[in-house]
Amino acid sequence: MITKKRITLYMLAATMGATGFISSCTDLDEEVYSEVLSTSFQPTERDIPAIIAPVYASFRGLMMGWQGYLDLQEEPGDAIVTPARPNGWYDGGTYLRMHTHTWTPLQWQPRNTWLSAYRSITTANRILAQIEDGEIPIESGREALEAELKAARAFAYYLLLDNHGNVPIVTDFKDVELPVQRTRQEVYDFVVNELLEVIPLLSEDPSATYGQLNKWGAKALLAKIYLNAEVYTGTPQWDKCIEQCNDIINSGLYMLDPIYSDVFTYTNHNSNEIIFAVPYDEIYGTGNITHMKTLDPLSRFVYSMQAGPWGGNAAVPQFIDTYDPQDTRLTDTWIMGPQKSATTGEVVIDYVNVLPSIAAAKSNQGYRIGKYKIKPGATGALDNDYPVFRYADVLLMKAESLLRTGRADEAAELVTQVRQRAFRNTDPAKAVVTGAELMMGSTYEYGYQDETGEILDGPGSGGEDIQFGRMLDELGWEFAAEAHRRQDLIRFGVYTTKAWFNHMPSEPYRILFPIPEAELNTNPNLKQNPGY
Repeated sequence: MITKKRITLYMLAATMGATGFISSCTDLDEEVYSEVLSTSFQPTERDIPAIIAPVYASFRGLMMGWQGYLDLQEEPGDAIVTPARPNGWYDGGTYLRMHTHTWTPLQWQPRNTWLSAYRSITTANRILAQIEDGEIPIESGREALEAELKAARAFAYYLLLDNHGNVPIVTDFKDVELPVQRTRQEVYDFVVNELLEVIPLLSEDPSATYGQLNKWGAKALLAKIYLNAEVYTGTPQWDKCIEQCNDIINSGLYMLDPIYSDVFTYTNHNSNEIIFAVPYDEIYGTGNITHMKTLDPLSRFVYSMQAGPWGGNAAVPQFIDTYDPQDTRLTDTWIMGPQKSATTGEVVIDYVNVLPSIAAAKSNQGYRIGKYKIKPGATGALDNDYPVFRYADVLLMKAESLLRTGRADEAAELVTQVRQRAFRNTDPAKAVVTGAELMMGSTYEYGYQDETGEILDGPGSGGEDIQFGRMLDELGWEFAAEAHRRQDLIRFGVYTTKAWFNHMPSEPYRILFPIPEAELNTNPNLKQNPGY
């Protein structure tokens, strides 16, 4: 039997071979070949998933590809770092710059997200233009199809809004003029209005739309934008975030999975918690390479892998030290301790919670990302889907919004609900958190770490002064290695003010990444973000 996931992936694989590469949003003279040929093509409503598939296929490289969005959100944060190791990983200082917030407009990771997001936007615009021109004649379901294309496009613009802020808005595939730059406020308004317009037209049935943005996925996206509205525009929208979260909660369509790790395993397309995911497959939809970047090459023997991992990123020890030892999310998220060969039972490597510096770390130093469970015999591409929005996120977005509007006890009930599965089999009483606790500072021992592992007093040290710091801790424990951390640190005022590992406080303008220099050189309408 072919599951919904497999159907989606087959369609994505069929279209990927014809996907045109868009080098930038400003390169409008490039010849682009359509993924959908109109010759003798008379689609019906059943063909809609295949028509829209190229847009979703483009998200695979965008989200979890090499130095993609996942890296862009985690590497500048306080939970994950990529140190130089005996087998390499200095890579011209790229990871050092990401960790220390010293990137320039030439840094590849921000530009990669820019290019990938605009590639998705261009693909959506192209299909919308084909529908408008009648090249793809839709007899029924046109309104819903166009709404979904616009929702997917809005998702890509949300990533640009969050990371680069002041970006062009391009909606007309036929417009050959160089696009003008918009302010962050204008991009925010565009994305919000686009979502409000299309949400009533989107499917409400999650069983028929796995891997696609249905009504609830779009509402989760809108809630996320409202959650960060004060960062984007200076005006908070906590009540609007709560409203969107309540709609999802009251739908009764989603629930927390009883087992945390089931949300991330190689069969997580069966999860009742995932609202919107980017599907991956080791054959038909490759791109999830998390295990390759984090595992030491010797871990190949632990999982009988068909490919040798590269041994790069790891957890920041200060972040690991914030976990309660009885919180099962610690072992569900991180690979630690002795790792044994699947065939001989011998220990091949012992991961320790020690990192002396980003400039030099031994092969076994630092816990590794294990959230996306590795099945025996894994190839260089994981089968695990990436959960962009899940029900726990909705609960905690609502909780944070309640906390920030003076309803701490209500917020604590939701946080407790999320925590319960993490302590169910250890100490259930520890799952309970109070409103007063959520209003306390962070348990993270912020401060610069020297090569002996000592955390130094100085600029950016300590976590007790962080407003609602315990809520930030909760987000860290629940969403580690899910591309949440940069955004959360910014919202809680930590991103440029605190020190961790080899990172010192940075300038406030680092909240936005620079407009890539190649884009400035291509389009004279663009101006660099302040500070760069």
